[in-house]
Amino acid sequence: MRIFFTGGSGKAGQHVAPYLASQGHHVTNADLAPLGHPDVADLRVDLTDAGETYSALAGLATAAELDLPEQPSYDAVVHFAAVPAILLKADSATYATNVLSTYNVLEAATRLGVRKVVFASSETTYGICFAQGERRPLYVPVDEEHPTVPEDSYAMSKVANEVTARSFQARTGADVYGLRINNVIEPHEYAETFPAFLADPALRRRNVFAYIDVRDLGTMVQRCLETDGLGYEVFNVANADMSVSATTQEVRERFYDGVEVRREMGRDETFYAIDKARDLLGWTPQHSWREVLGDSPQSDSDDTGSTQNSLPDGSR
Repeated sequence: MRIFFTGGSGKAGQHVAPYLASQGHHVTNADLAPLGHPDVADLRVDLTDAGETYSALAGLATAAELDLPEQPSYDAVVHFAAVPAILLKADSATYATNVLSTYNVLEAATRLGVRKVVFASSETTYGICFAQGERRPLYVPVDEEHPTVPEDSYAMSKVANEVTARSFQARTGADVYGLRINNVIEPHEYAETFPAFLADPALRRRNVFAYIDVRDLGTMVQRCLETDGLGYEVFNVANADMSVSATTQEVRERFYDGVEVRREMGRDETFYAIDKARDLLGWTPQHSWREVLGDSPQSDSDDTGSTQNSLPDGSR
């Protein structure tokens, strides 16, 4: 497939875009900064500018395409570009950038006849990650039916983007899939950051104790590209286990006492349910922090310990 990938220079994009290229796709990275990967074409695009966005999607990716008998079109768009969290810009700028860029990408893609769009939404849409004070889910495990009523500018932009994406899908009939990506983890981060999470599970409360290995995020995007005919869907994206060594029972007792449990859960099963992606896409994450650290026990830390955590999805 010829893929227009936005935000390919970000934390997740710098892994996912080359992964898609390694699967035989022709990938163009549309970003304000180049990726500089030999298998990915770089194109500097300001996605908040509708004209630039449309022109880039309608145009060539490389000079080599001039030798083709006719100009190729894009088969799919993967939209990861965004201001990736709160506190990086003013709240109004975060919201405006994320909402306008997503609108421009969806409008350009659908007007140009692209029939597959995969876009990055976020775990933050559930209103837990960036809540003021402590916010618990209404029930566990948190699935895609859980209410999405966040109060921060970043998560608001992601909810607005989901509404926009659903409307463009209804207008055009294209396949538009949203990924509610949990905290993106690169392989080197297991040794660097996870020992603290294993010692103090409270550090992961805002991420619902979940995470997504960037390599598994790549296979998730690939399965979305390979799966046609679903119309509009949103999917939670996380690894199968938690980012802490405490068991699900221990986490429930310490952090979710009184929260409804909707089904029986496995010993180490993520509270960020990925059943839908498994069922509709046939996606199964393969990686875990345990490959690096083993099944390390957590220490007896205070339940009300630090609330410091990684950025929510870190996908750009």
